Amino acid sequence: MSKPAVEKVVLAYSGGLDTSVIVPWLRENYGCEVICFCANIGQGDHEFEGLEEKGLASGASKVIIEDLRHEFAKDFLFPMMQAGAIYERQYLLGTSVARPLIAKWQVAVAEAEGADAVAHGCTGKGNDQVRFELTYKALNPTLKVIAPWREWDIRSREDALAYARAHHVPVTQTEKSIYSRDANMWHLSHEGGILEDPANEPEESMFQLSVSPENAPDEAEIVEITFDKGVPVAVNGIQLPPAAVVETVNKLGSKHGIGRIDLVENRLVGMKSRGVYETPGGTILYAAHRELESLCLDRETLHFKQQMALRYAEMTYFGMWYHTLRESLQAFIDETQKTVSGWVKLKLYKGNVIVAGRYSPHSLYREDFATFGQEDVYDQADAEGFITLFGLQMKVKAMMEVSDGGRTHYASPDYSKFKRD
Repeated sequence: MSKPAVEKVVLAYSGGLDTSVIVPWLRENYGCEVICFCANIGQGDHEFEGLEEKGLASGASKVIIEDLRHEFAKDFLFPMMQAGAIYERQYLLGTSVARPLIAKWQVAVAEAEGADAVAHGCTGKGNDQVRFELTYKALNPTLKVIAPWREWDIRSREDALAYARAHHVPVTQTEKSIYSRDANMWHLSHEGGILEDPANEPEESMFQLSVSPENAPDEAEIVEITFDKGVPVAVNGIQLPPAAVVETVNKLGSKHGIGRIDLVENRLVGMKSRGVYETPGGTILYAAHRELESLCLDRETLHFKQQMALRYAEMTYFGMWYHTLRESLQAFIDETQKTVSGWVKLKLYKGNVIVAGRYSPHSLYREDFATFGQEDVYDQADAEGFITLFGLQMKVKAMMEVSDGGRTHYASPDYSKFKRD
């Protein structure tokens, strides 16, 4: 298949071996100018040391680095948390929710720089390629998309290192971790190595964010999270901007061994994969938000929202962040959050998040109602009619079964017919 003509491409760049090699590969195979774009979403300051120099030395005409930590927390992490979105009961979507933000900025840079293409370093068998490319399609479908892993002959780290040497790409040849990792301010993921066998327990040395629950402090710590319309705005009474909220609860959660999960998940592309995730702060925020909602949302709204959260999580995992349905679900969520204000106290202890108190001025739990006259709020005599109507379908079915001398299929057997030996 012939390659499309490309003049200028914006590459999602991390400075790792793969994306470092992609720079000269794009120039060699497409004869185009390459601009590297790197998003700071809290993966650690060490990731940006010498990054610009490295990208330029690899052959890029420009390296653009944007600090997106505030936007990541405010416009992606917190809306997702408000939805209660959790993929397959455990995964708090740390990698999934980051890709649409990075790709959004890639498109913006491409438009600002007059580029006609975008590129990424995702493999052809993972989820991330879909997340990047769906965002490209949603935000600017005129951009050409280049995915080197679906084209080139490089198949191993050794191949990549050989290509780097041949093209004078500055790559630090340190011993590669046996694990494939993805980090941002929300989580750290681990795949590969011994994790490829689901029967193997993760090695403690693999974890980098959190201490093990066994080695966590022997004394519990109380943390108080304050919310305003579903958004966490303060930790232990100190008001903080979104990114600082996440960073603060991350430190607390990591200290107490909070937020480790080991999951065999269903990838979008059809295969299963095993991943281990560390999401200390996210686990705390989800727990606090859930407890506040239990006070502030009525039964029907809460139960419907729980069902909707499954779909929201699936769309986030599938990379459909900019789909009309996800945005419409968000509008519903925003409406539900108008009364979700107050505070929640949580006890952190050896991997556990334990509720220690909750309060909201909009709480639907009203102890004082019990002191009113019975006719003011709830008359117990009304229960009989309610139960009759609520159970009418069950009653009618049973009446049909017992007509003509029959028995309901729930009837107990007639033990009088059985004789003992």
